[in-house]
Amino acid sequence: MEALKLQQSIGYIFKNQAYLHEALTHSSHGNSEKNNERLEYLGDAVLELSISDYLFKHFDFDEGKMTKLRASIVCSESLSQAARRLHLGNYLHLGKGEVISGGRSRQSILENAFEAMLGAIFLDSDYSTSQKKAIELLSDNIEMAIAGRLTNDYKTALQELIQKQSDHVIEYVLDKADGPEHDKTFFVTLMINGQMSSNGRGKTKKEAEQQAAKKSLHARLRHEKSPSE
Repeated sequence: MEALKLQQSIGYIFKNQAYLHEALTHSSHGNSEKNNERLEYLGDAVLELSISDYLFKHFDFDEGKMTKLRASIVCSESLSQAARRLHLGNYLHLGKGEVISGGRSRQSILENAFEAMLGAIFLDSDYSTSQKKAIELLSDNIEMAIAGRLTNDYKTALQELIQKQSDHVIEYVLDKADGPEHDKTFFVTLMINGQMSSNGRGKTKKEAEQQAAKKSLHARLRHEKSPSE
């Protein structure tokens, strides 16, 4: 079974594994097999309808706001973020040149593969199942968009949220930096008012701080949301 760990992460096991294989195959892989461009086309339509349907049924927003929210949720950056959470790049079938040039982490490739995967789920099941998976996999992004904080700058978003609620002080503490000089990994602890809130790691100190801020921000937004559920 192909990419079992990926299917477990998605929460969906394909009945026809050929659909998944096609969704994970980039056009650079060669001319002998189907690539994921057709599934991407289908997945794009499934995704747009899924998000439109979800926003319409769950929120009393006007047409203009729903359009803006949908655009932010299905934008390239948002979809590539969701793909990275699944480590989707690790499972892609790419040509050697694309692998060497960093294709497994390229935003456009990840975005397209994510859409292709949704298209594959739709073909393998039905609209209801594919919509459910789209909403689940993009739940963090939807939550951030509704809160007006779907952004790459999690540090600023967290700062703004905390300033609205309190005068707590945010501090990022560099715990350590492991690895050789040319390939270090930085580990950071986020402190809020002297209390540990979250940890982050990254190839730069800034990236580690953003990851820690993202974790803390999502936790706070979920906490805000839970009483009304």
